[in-house]
Amino acid sequence: MNCAFCQDKDCFNGKDCLKNGERIKKFYTNDDIKLLEASSAIEARYYMEKTRIEELILFSREMGYEHLGLAFCVGLEGEARQIGDLLQKDFKVDSVCCKVCGIDKSEFNLEQIDKKSFEVMCNPVGQANILNEKKTELNIIVGLCMGHDILFTQNSQAPVTTLVVKDRVLAHNPLGAIYSRYYQNKLK
Repeated sequence: MNCAFCQDKDCFNGKDCLKNGERIKKFYTNDDIKLLEASSAIEARYYMEKTRIEELILFSREMGYEHLGLAFCVGLEGEARQIGDLLQKDFKVDSVCCKVCGIDKSEFNLEQIDKKSFEVMCNPVGQANILNEKKTELNIIVGLCMGHDILFTQNSQAPVTTLVVKDRVLAHNPLGAIYSRYYQNKLK
């Protein structure tokens, strides 16, 4: 299976290349279908008109969510505050910083950026558990580190969406490496 290199993409026109469609449809739960309906409604009504953050708000309304969670990187605290301010116009919002609980990296023998100084670890499991306790209905990732986003998602009881992907080099725009000829050559 390697759809990225398929030249035809006939699935776009309804072709079932693997003859798995009927089997796969059975995996969708009622909750999955509700998410699909909301997502499809937003796409159909606002295609190419709304930004991702606008779509997030519309999607959350469509789903009937009232309580959102923000799991953010301390390096993006300003952005998280702005996002929180925007979301609080329509929703109850709880936000949790990645450094919550102030756990020393040495507690888990984690590699440090500066070995000579005290360094607090990121705590995505803590972020998820705190938002679980708050009973958020949708959790939003804002710039969690690679791997920490995975841990957060695995531990969140609420569905998770990513609003901001961390990329310290490319202003949080990972596709910049794909769009830039310089980085394309560097990645080879």
